Amino acid sequence: MKLRVLSASDVQTALPMAKAIEAVKRAFGQLSAGQAVMPLRTRLHTEKGVTLCMSAYLPQNQALGIKIASVYEGNPSLGLPVITAIVLIFDPQTGFPIALMDGAAVTAIRTGAAGGLAADLLSRHDTRTVGIFGAGVQARAQLEGVMAVRKVREVRILSRSQESAERLAAEIADWPDEPGVKLALTPRQVIEGADIIITATTSTAPLFNGSDLQPGSHVTAIGSHTPQAHEVDVFTVQRATVVVDSREACLAEAGEIIIPKARIHAELGEIVNGSKPGRQSNEEITLFKSVGVAVQDAAAAAFVLAEAEQRDLGFFIEL
Repeated sequence: MKLRVLSASDVQTALPMAKAIEAVKRAFGQLSAGQAVMPLRTRLHTEKGVTLCMSAYLPQNQALGIKIASVYEGNPSLGLPVITAIVLIFDPQTGFPIALMDGAAVTAIRTGAAGGLAADLLSRHDTRTVGIFGAGVQARAQLEGVMAVRKVREVRILSRSQESAERLAAEIADWPDEPGVKLALTPRQVIEGADIIITATTSTAPLFNGSDLQPGSHVTAIGSHTPQAHEVDVFTVQRATVVVDSREACLAEAGEIIIPKARIHAELGEIVNGSKPGRQSNEEITLFKSVGVAVQDAAAAAFVLAEAEQRDLGFFIEL
């Protein structure tokens, strides 16, 4: 049995953000149309962290994949990343594994792509200013996703680590068509006048006061993924038109949805499919809550594999 192995660099080469947005758009559409097979993720807790298993099959794409991801908050003290993951892709005709790839890279890009798709469907077209809570891998990916669909001119960053905020700001300065970057000192400085607000942290408590949100703003919340944690306060959820990646997953895992008993307007895939409307006015406040679902991984990884086969990326191992 031959298995193609793809590194993080291979994944990043094969999956630019614009293509990732197209891939997850199609995946969300299939999910909301009932055309995907996707059980809820399973969780295996240890004393130091949690390991998640996420699997999905997309018949339209012939994409069958499983991601195993671990979240260990203490890893940075060991010089290791908080999140590590692998993705296995299988041949749906035989069940044989055909590719193994870096799952952290897949996760970062596909999650940023979901945020980019949400911004395309839910934010105002004249969006220019983005406020970000967090300065890690996912904050970067979310900004990339937004910049793939909107002409961003200003970015404000607030992180509990000034060093990480400065590092992200320096990186953005080297991007093509880079926006101006401001390092915020308070939550209000992040969201006041911002068109899009992104929460990409490990916080279990709200990061800002929802009464400071301006009419017409869009919020993407992707950091928390447990019933007890919520980066966004109840008032914001009550003010907003709420869109989720998956009703089933968010009702089981998302504190932003569970704690305030949020009224869910639509899944992202329902808006993609045209069965539910997206933004309906320039004054509307919209909220996209994502806990991350396996169809994103399967679709993104299948795209990566197809590109890898075309470009001869990675290497093979014999099992």
